[in-house]
Amino acid sequence: MSVSSNASARMVPSAPDTNSWITLETVSLVVFAAVAITLPAYASVYVLYMACLVAINVIATVGLNITVGYTGLLSIGHSAFIGVGAYAAGLAMVHLNTPLPVNVLIGGVSAFLVGLVFGIPSLRIKGVYLAIATLAAQYSLYFVFQNWTSVTGGDRGLNLPATNLFYLGDTGFYYGALILAVLACVAARNLFRTRVGRSLIAVRERDYAAEVLGINIVRAKLLAFGIGAAFAGVAGALTASFLRLVNPDQFTLMVSVFFLAAVVVGGRSSIIGSVLGAAFMTLIPDALREILSLTSPGGTANVAGLLSPLREIIFGALIVGFLMFEPRGLMGLVERLRGRKELVGSEASGD
Repeated sequence: MSVSSNASARMVPSAPDTNSWITLETVSLVVFAAVAITLPAYASVYVLYMACLVAINVIATVGLNITVGYTGLLSIGHSAFIGVGAYAAGLAMVHLNTPLPVNVLIGGVSAFLVGLVFGIPSLRIKGVYLAIATLAAQYSLYFVFQNWTSVTGGDRGLNLPATNLFYLGDTGFYYGALILAVLACVAARNLFRTRVGRSLIAVRERDYAAEVLGINIVRAKLLAFGIGAAFAGVAGALTASFLRLVNPDQFTLMVSVFFLAAVVVGGRSSIIGSVLGAAFMTLIPDALREILSLTSPGGTANVAGLLSPLREIIFGALIVGFLMFEPRGLMGLVERLRGRKELVGSEASGD
């Protein structure tokens, strides 16, 4: 009797002990916060530059994930909304000499309004047809950036003054970008705990059923584009202040593909996945540059020529590869390792 009861007990899976994992998550967050806060004290100028770039790309990736991942509206015109925020903030800096917080607000609001306009096609079409519509938005706004020379400066762009946030120079900008990236992640996570956020997810699952349940899908789809564009506008305002230059070539179709790849690689419908994807895709070109400089017969002279086409090929291969083998992206790999850790822990404890 005791043998059979023991056997049946072993057949019933026990609840995983998540205390160790929760502790690991807490420790990881504390370590990350400590490293992020103290980074300017020991990092080189180049490392600080890349950290600022990662923080800006995290904000833009989170915004695209709201539209594509959580709401299911395919958009490949994200860089155009980044451009709207960058030009709006840049014009405010040039003509009004506004500080960075005001520029960020201007960039976000401007991109939000433009996102609402270009989100109108999502009310009637979806899937590949919606992607084509957003592609039209991409090229339309790029045309405006390039040809409205009296406002945007055309191909020359806008040259902007330096931003001295907290009177700390580059270090102050790094802290500002870091704070905004954290706020963007927290705001996006809390958004999907609200009625508005749940309506966006319902539209992704089944828009007609959501409408039957009383959800205003017109408002939900427009908000999805508007909110995603607002995040992009904030990233654009930071980009303008960071590079001190706004140029149409910064907002091409390849930039939109970059952020779409970051969403897919990091994990759709995941805020942490957006962070992982943005960091991963931002650091890949530099890793490739180092590898190519070591393996190229001509040394660093041939790296630039090799990197540009290779970068596009790798972005495309990453999107296809993750869609085929790990649709949940890096976040899926993390969850898989987490489950394996819990399984090994339960087996070690004799459960």
